Amino acid sequence: MRFAILGPLSVSTDDGEMVRIPEHKVRALLAILLVHDGRTVSSAQLIAELWPDSRPENPARMLHTKVWQLRRALEQAQPGGRDLVVAQPPGYRLAPASDVLEFRELEDRAHRASDLRERVELLDQALGLWRGPVLADFPDQEWGRSLSEARLAAVEARAEARLELGEHDRPAGELGALLAEHPGRERLRLLHMRALQLAGRAGEALQSFDDHRRWLAAELGLEPGGELVRLRDEVLRHSPRPAPVRAPRVPLPAHRLVGRDADVAAVGDLLAEHRLVTLTGIGGVGKTRLATEIALGQSDEVWWAELTGAGSVAGRLAELLSVREADFDPRVLDGRRLLIVLDGAERNIDQVAELCARVLSLADGPRFLVTSQEPVRVDAERVYPVAPLDVEASARLFLARAPEASIDPVAVRAICRRLDGIPLALELAAARVHALGVRDVADRLIDRFALLTAGRRDAPARHRTLRAAIGWSWDLLGEPEQRVLRRLAVHTGGAALAAVELVSDPEQHGGVLDVLARLVDRSLVSTSDTASDSKAGLGRRYRLPESVAAYAVEQLRAAGELEVIRLRHAEYYTAMAASRHDEAWLTVLDAELTNLRTALDTLVAARAVEAAMRLVNALSWHWFLRGRFAEATAALDSVLELTGVDSEDRQMAVAWRAAFGVRSGREPAAVRQVARAWEQTASGQVCTRWFLADTMVGYGDQSTVRQWLDQVIADADRLGDRWSLAAALATRARLGLLLGSPDAVALDGERSAELFRELGDRWGQFSAASALATVAEIRADYPTATRLLREGLELARSMKLHHEVSIKLSGLGRIALISGDHAQATALHEQAREVAVEHHFTWGVQFAEIGLGMGARRTGDLDTAENYLRAWLDWCLRLDGAPGAALILAELGFVAELRGDPETARRLHSQGLSLAHQVGDRRAIALAFEGLAGVFTAQDRQDCAAQLLGAAAAGRKALGAPLPAGERGDVERITGLVRRKLGDANFRSEWERGRALSALPQRLDQAAEATGAVSLLDHLLGEPDQVIG
Repeated sequence: MRFAILGPLSVSTDDGEMVRIPEHKVRALLAILLVHDGRTVSSAQLIAELWPDSRPENPARMLHTKVWQLRRALEQAQPGGRDLVVAQPPGYRLAPASDVLEFRELEDRAHRASDLRERVELLDQALGLWRGPVLADFPDQEWGRSLSEARLAAVEARAEARLELGEHDRPAGELGALLAEHPGRERLRLLHMRALQLAGRAGEALQSFDDHRRWLAAELGLEPGGELVRLRDEVLRHSPRPAPVRAPRVPLPAHRLVGRDADVAAVGDLLAEHRLVTLTGIGGVGKTRLATEIALGQSDEVWWAELTGAGSVAGRLAELLSVREADFDPRVLDGRRLLIVLDGAERNIDQVAELCARVLSLADGPRFLVTSQEPVRVDAERVYPVAPLDVEASARLFLARAPEASIDPVAVRAICRRLDGIPLALELAAARVHALGVRDVADRLIDRFALLTAGRRDAPARHRTLRAAIGWSWDLLGEPEQRVLRRLAVHTGGAALAAVELVSDPEQHGGVLDVLARLVDRSLVSTSDTASDSKAGLGRRYRLPESVAAYAVEQLRAAGELEVIRLRHAEYYTAMAASRHDEAWLTVLDAELTNLRTALDTLVAARAVEAAMRLVNALSWHWFLRGRFAEATAALDSVLELTGVDSEDRQMAVAWRAAFGVRSGREPAAVRQVARAWEQTASGQVCTRWFLADTMVGYGDQSTVRQWLDQVIADADRLGDRWSLAAALATRARLGLLLGSPDAVALDGERSAELFRELGDRWGQFSAASALATVAEIRADYPTATRLLREGLELARSMKLHHEVSIKLSGLGRIALISGDHAQATALHEQAREVAVEHHFTWGVQFAEIGLGMGARRTGDLDTAENYLRAWLDWCLRLDGAPGAALILAELGFVAELRGDPETARRLHSQGLSLAHQVGDRRAIALAFEGLAGVFTAQDRQDCAAQLLGAAAAGRKALGAPLPAGERGDVERITGLVRRKLGDANFRSEWERGRALSALPQRLDQAAEATGAVSLLDHLLGEPDQVIG
């Protein structure tokens, strides 16, 4: 595993896969450990660094949690990763291979190298490892100060070696840019002045000295040191050699280049091998600034020609040679080591192509560096696309121009994303921060063209406003390109080629591809074609940068096409969403999610009721599988609010809406709405009715749910709907688990799995296997249960079924809990909770935290157990979730009993027993009997306790679900107490009286009558107002 901190923190596996380290504090912990190069960092220091302002209530425990989260992330990325974080008193250390170690090794080798060229090459390699400021994603921390100092020292050492080699121009440009950031660094200033002096630029060397003198006086009240003064005097006396001819000079940058180190190196390598390199990219992306940096680093003579003015390109080159254009002969340049920079070639691209071809064919020596929005397209050309800055580099650039924005890093990152990493746009936005504040700038980007107008007065006109920059590119397009570009703007988040063609020109869409290719060449349209997209069959996607899209929408409105093209876009994506519902369709919808949302907004705004209803119904299955319940309810509400005639589509939408209300875990009234939706949905809509019944498992009257499922199964069988039949069988199996029928569950689950296998439906097989896993768990067949759960977990992950990932992790946590592996149970339940929280899955959070509460009780942490359990009791009761509430009440009852509060325990177990009776959950009834046995033991009613233990055992045996060994702790504890009080013979007698029941009673008075304990009912129920139901 490789770690990198010379720039933003990054982690990758041995195979080069990037590793996501979640949560800021965990990343900070990793960063601190890495900065210390394998040395142990004490726990006290780690706590002080991680929580410098306000420490958590239990800092040691919180640190342990963060270490555990870091180990887990590393282990998930690569087996054995957790072992890299070593606990070693008095703290922790991490000693993997990192870019810091590589940098220091190269720096040391360079220091020992006697050959100057080798020294430069080694330092080039060392500095090439840097991707920006050390730990750039922690800009406010001082952790990497010593590394930043080492980087500067390496730059200075490289410059010194280059000067000794006689290379003067490149160090002068490089050191000058660094001085803008470190104006008071004396060694840097000395080297800069020396480089300028040796390059024959004495005036600039003296100017550098004056800059340093003014800075020292203003900031420190000091004068320059003796070495600098002596160098100044030497420059004043003479200069070693005359300055080379530069006609005209390369424009000197006002600021240091940010985020382009890799680009500078890559283009430098291309120029070393090729005689024509073209920097392409969208306007404002920084082509000119990158060309400037490269030109300043050249040892050859450099000519700079700005091509945005009047006159021919050949004429500009003739001017540099002081000849007329008609007399210009490229052969005069033969053998001359010369770099010619042609900046802004897109308006004269044909002339540039002709000139480059002539010069390169007739003169050996000159090289060209061209900046253009499209390639030159001659044989010798190598194109280097200049990409926008990533978010981290964008943030560094923005903060360099507006340091006061650092108070709100969230707003800064939002601005950087909205502006697509375009440096010109970022600088224009940064110029507004002083007047507006960073948050207001972020909010006002909705009207970016009105906001981003404060460009530099000395900048070219096309770079003074964002509108001018994009308008410059727009004006270069022909009518076909403008038409496709403005129509492409209705797509959000990119689009596939078929979508672009059919929305742009449904009648003659075949010609769109050529136009689109030209827009890609001009960098106005970007493409993405990832390996994952290809594997999913998605193909290449075409996307507009957000600012270009905003400009194109304006042009679309001006052309009078906005509403027509938006409706055409909505029609296309509605048809696509409704076309099929297989697994590949899920992947397509994932990619097109923003387009689908835009399409729905268009249809609702146009009050296109029927089309909007078709779209939400088509998307509902996707919303369900992806767990987007909140989005589903909001979308369905927006459509159902539109007036329209009652139809089958509307009935379906009403049913989806009611079901999502229940599944969201936030709408208690939705349980009744599902019942109404069932009555209003035609019997022929078996799939919709199945979804309603599936939603209600665990909520409300489960006997009614059973009737619904029986009807769905009969209707699906009658209509030959095998998918709905298989789905309903899987749901009936899940319901059977609550009703205590493991044999029936197995039959339904196996039949469902077989049908889904025949249909080739992986989700269906997964659903059926879930019930079979629980049956195996009930029967104490833990290897089978674990295998089914792990298979389901892998399938859920591969299909991106995040809710199911959480459920399966909790299921594995329950197995670990039953098996007595409490640490593993806690880890699995915490993973499940993390996934559920990330994907807003309320039920999954509840399921995981109940597991954490159960685990805490079994390890004796009663306070933590109660906190987890009570947090979800009201939620279950509010949603009419009796099965979940019965389990929580039983666990809370055991907590109260263990604390020595039998009265509270009796009340809680009695409430749980009543709920279990309401839904007919016979395992929950047995659990309540076992809990009440503990209460009666504490109240010295050992006879009733023994009878209840016998009744519970009889019931579990009748169900074929004996209490597993890992869950027998409470029963064995209570049994031991009762046996000691009653003696073996009396205990056995009372236990047999309870066990005489052939099955658990369905009513409490039956329990009293069957056991012969006349007072048992009173003991179970207590006061009437203490019983639920």
